[in-house]
Amino acid sequence: MRYFLHLAYNGAYFHGWQIQNGQTSVQEALQLALKHILHEEIELIGCGRTDSGVHASDCYAHFDYKELSDKEIENVVFRLNRYFTHEVLIYGLYKMQPQAHARFDAISRTYKYYISEEKQPFNNDFVYYHPWKLNEEKMNEACKSLLGTQDFTSFSKLHTQVNNNICTITQAYWERKDGELIFTVSANRFLRNMVRAIVGTMLLVGREKITPQEFKQIIDRQDRNQAGVSVPGKALFLFKVEYPQDLYLYVD
Repeated sequence: MRYFLHLAYNGAYFHGWQIQNGQTSVQEALQLALKHILHEEIELIGCGRTDSGVHASDCYAHFDYKELSDKEIENVVFRLNRYFTHEVLIYGLYKMQPQAHARFDAISRTYKYYISEEKQPFNNDFVYYHPWKLNEEKMNEACKSLLGTQDFTSFSKLHTQVNNNICTITQAYWERKDGELIFTVSANRFLRNMVRAIVGTMLLVGREKITPQEFKQIIDRQDRNQAGVSVPGKALFLFKVEYPQDLYLYVD
């Protein structure tokens, strides 16, 4: 039986999603927890590979195991939440179609990045303090250049093992809320380091170091060296992952 595990995690406790030698990862921690509860080696396939320090308020991973009753599923979720203290939250465990894939079947992913122009002594772990006034209007103008299907090599980590750097971005915008400036971006897929590189370059627009037109030229050049530096991962959240409803065996 194919299952989707629905979870959230605080990335400050992990060196990203993917298993790495000598580093604590979300994938490894969850696999150890499932082995402890299910008494079997479990291989989890995540919906994406968040970088070190990046958080997820909405994340999925799939694995295969024998069919469980509804009561057994509730018990697995309960025990997983007991296994972790506060760094991981399990929302649920869902029975899926046998071909369902947490990574390849996701039709949309949304990230949010949180910036504060003022010091945040009580929320510093989840926002990026940027003490320069930003021109939100020009940043939103630059966002228009991100929309659509195009090559985002300029915002990709170099030497990654992907076939291409083409993504389709469906929404990208900045908004002010509760004293913070928040960037929201949705796409069918994201490249490694992509959102952090976009935000770092957007900050140049906001500080009026470059124009929105120059931001578009950076995209067109398909050269990572032309873009700005990547912002810290601590303020980045995987906010929403969406799947076709017919992948679920049982939908409320």
